[in-house]
Amino acid sequence: MSDSAIALKICGLTDLSQSSSIAAMGVEAIGVIGVETTPRFVEDQLRRAIFAELERVHPRVERVWVVADPSDRSLQSALKGKGTPTVVQLHGSETPERCHQLKEQHSTVRWWKALRLRTEQDLRELKRYEPHVDALLLDAWSPEQLGGTGHRLDPSWLIRVSEQLEPNSAWWLAGGISAEWIPELLNRITPYGLDASSRLEEKPGVKDLDKVQALVRAVHDNRPLRQ
Repeated sequence: MSDSAIALKICGLTDLSQSSSIAAMGVEAIGVIGVETTPRFVEDQLRRAIFAELERVHPRVERVWVVADPSDRSLQSALKGKGTPTVVQLHGSETPERCHQLKEQHSTVRWWKALRLRTEQDLRELKRYEPHVDALLLDAWSPEQLGGTGHRLDPSWLIRVSEQLEPNSAWWLAGGISAEWIPELLNRITPYGLDASSRLEEKPGVKDLDKVQALVRAVHDNRPLRQ
């Protein structure tokens, strides 16, 4: 990816055909949810089928498995065999120490940590996690859900992200990402990537492909705003 490009991850996929169609649009990552209590949860067999197909047809696309406080046993199982993820996104209460432990134990996988921000002061957490993961994902806090709420963070908070991180650190923005927000958003902040889910859906887990394509175009068309 060039220095001026914004990466795009489409998350919460539950269908193999849709996953392949969206990967073909040129996104950088596809996310599948492994949290059983969420409406976009995907069982082991289907998740492996989706990831195996992506690896076969779109090998450059990151295969992101989104989990919350996973056990060592569940990780060991999911990271072996066919249809494995290239990235595990931790969306629970994992500590920096736990992140470090997992990265040490499974060094062939990339580890992303999602941080749900309730106030601007929560940005201080970035420094604690940054050394122990490959990327951070910033999302809006909700008492009901770990993610996929469509709630947006205040971009004025995010201008301060660069103050908390080392130069060239990778961070992703999630929460309410859609095509119409892109011009304003990318004119104010320059994340490594954007993570979109609920605002692209017909219903939980089923994307509106026209909305996905519109988002891809909007990100592409507004890349010069990063300069």
